[in-house]
Amino acid sequence: QVQLVESGGGLVQAGGSLRLSCVASRSMLTMGWYRQAPGNQRDLVATISSAGITNYADSVKGRFTISKNNAKNTVWLQMNSLKPEDTAVYYCRARTSTFDYWGQGTQVTVSS
Repeated sequence: QVQLVESGGGLVQAGGSLRLSCVASRSMLTMGWYRQAPGNQRDLVATISSAGITNYADSVKGRFTISKNNAKNTVWLQMNSLKPEDTAVYYCRARTSTFDYWGQGTQVTVSS
């Protein structure tokens, strides 16, 4: 049973920073972060492949940075210059060649 354990969410003022972490119980090809605000669909935030290739949503480019430690099966999302519209539940997603896994989600709330 593969597990993804997320941490690092919380409440922060606009302009502040948070760092999310996700640890997988086994190695993954691609890991990333998605977010879902109330009443909205779950959207891509950022992904990173095992080769280190990254992809970001336009709304977070220049503010968020995704990084990964393959040996530790861990992915981080450094979020800077946070805005109230970044408020959402953030989900870790990890993929192998055949399966797709999701974490339980961590709440990020940015106050104005």
